[in-house]
Amino acid sequence: MTRRIGSRTRAAVVAASVVGFAWWTSLQAQSQQTPAGGSDEGGVHVEHVRGNIHMLASRGGNITVQVGHEGVLLVDTSTADAAPQVVAALRKISTAPIRYILNTHTHPDHVGGNAIVAKAAAPTPILPLNIVAHENVLNRLTASADRGQPLVPEEGMPVDEYFTPVKNLHFNDEAIVLYHEPKAHTDGDSVVLFRGSDVLSTGDIFTPGAYPFIDVDQGGTVQGEIAALTHILQLTVPAKNQEGGTYVVPGHGRICDSADVVEFRDMVVIVRDRIQDLMKKGMTLDQIKAAGVTRDYDTEYVTPTSFVKPDQFVASMYKSLGGK
Repeated sequence: MTRRIGSRTRAAVVAASVVGFAWWTSLQAQSQQTPAGGSDEGGVHVEHVRGNIHMLASRGGNITVQVGHEGVLLVDTSTADAAPQVVAALRKISTAPIRYILNTHTHPDHVGGNAIVAKAAAPTPILPLNIVAHENVLNRLTASADRGQPLVPEEGMPVDEYFTPVKNLHFNDEAIVLYHEPKAHTDGDSVVLFRGSDVLSTGDIFTPGAYPFIDVDQGGTVQGEIAALTHILQLTVPAKNQEGGTYVVPGHGRICDSADVVEFRDMVVIVRDRIQDLMKKGMTLDQIKAAGVTRDYDTEYVTPTSFVKPDQFVASMYKSLGGK
């Protein structure tokens, strides 16, 4: 289901070209003025990543922003409550029309702001807004609406869903590739590679400084999580001494590189192996929790505001590995 553009008159095309040139001129000036450090706009932290890529960190999830002469593209939109502040912060980066929202999964801290951002985009037949996600995201959002518990209003639903392993876009003179990561954090996860900028947006598959939320009820599995993290490492290229290179924008937390993903992936693998070993010995979930299989990682991955506590992380792995 893809939103289609109606036939254009010659005058409309000429007008769009003139407007497009104005955007390009404005955005070129903005890109030259972008500060190297971050700033805070209305409670949203704005961080320049590289080139025309920025990260907006709100009280919801992180948002990756690409700006250029064709308009603005967002990866995720944070929560509904934070969306107005996100739009205000975004307009400090660019006043160009919002043309794309790419949703990495279904959780409300990443799709909750879709409708508010869509309204701010003010789409027209000439300048439509496309909301793109894997078909499992649309299916779950539709199911929640059918149950009378809509996660997003109709105007915030994906209109361009993909069901293949890869979806390619070309926007603002850059190839953008969405990869479906099956049965990882959820069953609808996408990671988004900005190929020219060498920036990767991971959604909640990767959350430095916090244990991952393996949402078993939405098709997440620990084996799929590890496979997705391994694929992320295949897409990233480190610079000298394993530092720098491809920048990674996580679902929550700071901008990272491949070395950070290696550390995170290895933690998940080690905890998985410990749980599997204790399960083979016939230990129950309560016994495995009491064994402290995450204790040596808790100082790094647990904070007072952590969404996933150690016992929840262990329980999701146990259930994912077939524990009763």
